[in-house]
Amino acid sequence: MKLGIVGLPNVGKSTLFNSLTKAGAESANYPFCTIDPNVGIVMVPDERLAVLKDLYNSEKILPATIEFVDIAGLVKGASKGEGLGNQFLSNIREVDAIVHVVRCFEDTNIIHVDGSVNPSRDIETINLELIFSDVEILERRIAKTIKAAKADKSLEKELHMLERLKVHLEEGKLAKSFQTEDEEEAEVIKTYNLLTAKPVIYAANVDEDDLADDGANNEYVNAVRAIAVQDGSEVFVICAQIEQEIAELDDEEKKMFLEEMGLKEAGLEKLITASYRLLGLMSYITAGPKEIRAWTVENGTKAPQAAGKIHSDFERGFIRAEVVSYQQLVDCGSFNAAKEKGLVRSEGKEYVVQDGDVILFRFNV
Repeated sequence: MKLGIVGLPNVGKSTLFNSLTKAGAESANYPFCTIDPNVGIVMVPDERLAVLKDLYNSEKILPATIEFVDIAGLVKGASKGEGLGNQFLSNIREVDAIVHVVRCFEDTNIIHVDGSVNPSRDIETINLELIFSDVEILERRIAKTIKAAKADKSLEKELHMLERLKVHLEEGKLAKSFQTEDEEEAEVIKTYNLLTAKPVIYAANVDEDDLADDGANNEYVNAVRAIAVQDGSEVFVICAQIEQEIAELDDEEKKMFLEEMGLKEAGLEKLITASYRLLGLMSYITAGPKEIRAWTVENGTKAPQAAGKIHSDFERGFIRAEVVSYQQLVDCGSFNAAKEKGLVRSEGKEYVVQDGDVILFRFNV
């Protein structure tokens, strides 16, 4: 999974990136501190893997991973060359979802690029820049399709859709709210990699006092939540400064720190939960003496396609999947014990993989 982090300058974007990835991106109290896009790989925390490592006496754990891309802060006119944001928008065209960091705290010591805290205005500013960037992509595509359609009349349908979509964006609407006429149009739009077609997770960055109640009494957070409901996005509340402190702690210290703060989980866990829910993802597990590994797949994935995540040969030569749920396996103490109790199921090509399934694939190529 790949997530792109966007936001205005000085909203806590790079501080959040640092805390999530421990990558050490420069972060300071002035606009455009992030010049080159920063990339960090994060392991998805999954307590089940450590339990299975002990149960199988495995050599190592390989969790699922998320790649974060942090680009320069966007400002009004970024799509036309203002600031530094536009030249890096191409770096997030390939991401699965966008994490939009929104400032939801007052602090006279931290400059706001527009002079005041206003999440609704800030979100609109970013959305407009993403829309303008998408319009630019469509204009190039339209010009190319007009030429090609002279020789190939079958492209006229795509050209008609491109023109409708451009009008939709020019009205200030996001590509994800565009009504396609059929499934074919929807599939074609995916190939454009439009920024405003991507799912969005809002990271409402609050100060420490608003963390314990998850920003329930913060008017700025409530404004972000209202916007998220309208456009089908996710929201999670975070204090980037606290996350930076947590990032320096080991697991035991982190646990104690969170308890003292009255928090159930750190920001990374909140973000992962929100992104898995938004993208419809879950993890199954493969286990053995060499490694315990989590594999991320979409909800509804059938066994052969899940096997294909490991290797294309597994999908091509799929015979069956031997499946046991994580909890049943742990309760039994071993795979063989679960098998003796009849808890290991032999599943075929139509089996839909479930979160927490521990699977042994049988294949022949």
